[in-house]
Amino acid sequence: MSPHERMVTRIKSIYLYLKNKGKAVHSTELAEEFGYASRTIQRDLKTLEYNNLVKSIGKGKWVIT
Repeated sequence: MSPHERMVTRIKSIYLYLKNKGKAVHSTELAEEFGYASRTIQRDLKTLEYNNLVKSIGKGKWVIT
């Protein structure tokens, strides 16, 4: 699997996790759940935010838009 495919898979997994959770999720929870560095999760969340799929509600908490 190429690095690009891994990134897309990771971002998709984060989105689906947020969607299934149905409530605000903290970025550190995502980092623990998926085993990635907090910075990686933050970058992925910013990608999702840029595409209007999630939004930050403050203090590291994210929800589906």
